[in-house]
Amino acid sequence: MIRAVNLTKRFGPLLAVDRISFEVERGGVVGVLGPNGAGKTTTIRILTCFQPATSGSASIAGFDVINDSMEVRRRVGYLPESTPLYPEMRVREYLDFRGRLRAMSHADRRDAIRRVADRCWLGDFIDRPINQLSKGMKQRVGLADAIMHSPEVVILDEPTIGLDPRQIRETRNLIRELGEHHTILLCTHILPEVEQTCSRTIILAAGRIVASGSPQQLRDQLSAKARVVAEVQGPEEGEVKTSAAQIDGVQSVEVSSSNGWIRVAIQPKPDRDVREELFRLTTAKGWTLRELRREGATLEDFFIQVVAKQQGQQEGQPVLDTQGGDHA
Repeated sequence: MIRAVNLTKRFGPLLAVDRISFEVERGGVVGVLGPNGAGKTTTIRILTCFQPATSGSASIAGFDVINDSMEVRRRVGYLPESTPLYPEMRVREYLDFRGRLRAMSHADRRDAIRRVADRCWLGDFIDRPINQLSKGMKQRVGLADAIMHSPEVVILDEPTIGLDPRQIRETRNLIRELGEHHTILLCTHILPEVEQTCSRTIILAAGRIVASGSPQQLRDQLSAKARVVAEVQGPEEGEVKTSAAQIDGVQSVEVSSSNGWIRVAIQPKPDRDVREELFRLTTAKGWTLRELRREGATLEDFFIQVVAKQQGQQEGQPVLDTQGGDHA
């Protein structure tokens, strides 16, 4: 449905998008996640025919974004970060105007306005001037406009920015619902947005794709690096560190003391879980054990690591050993 091959965009000496390649299949919600300045907005502006790429190619529903731009526009609904609305218009008037721009018939516009007003919870506001609406309601109007012509692909750029918690929850629910009928590309720098709405994630950093997969797959890439943490009482720090380091499968040990308790953080070797061995050690030594747990990986952990890796590569510094690549 969406395909990009070696997509590159330069603004003078600035390389905003660096040879990214990915494919998005029909249906579902795919998140494009990255820090500010990662190249997310530039990428979707290329996909929505707002600006050309410097090199590479991209297509939507089989139509090239340069050579078949009008066909691409017919198949895409786009909600930019700053929703472009005419504040002097009423909601119904604005949606009717947008439908006429898309060459929709009067009957089709009437039915589409009724449908999107219901789906985007605009019924009570449909005849209100746009300049009287809250930020959240304006986002709903923009989203209604984006899906009014029943596009095959809906591209959303930071759709919950500026919304209150209730509006954020409602918008995320709507995005998940839209994913049942459209292919959704959601660009955001908000981690919970991706975890709660997306079936797949593409992570961008410094204009490149550094990781791709479902949120769970991304967390699984860190699972081998999950630490074992314990709190013990009785011995000296040096004895704890030396004894823990002798456990088979331990890669590194860090210890620290607080209020008479020693916190032990063990980094095991890949695919090793040393909790049982650590428990047997504390029992054999007669140490008091207050806590023993395995720190699970989070999407935030993965995000921070892959972004740090890409930045380290750019600066010529040592990087974290995390999987990633240019293709998704």
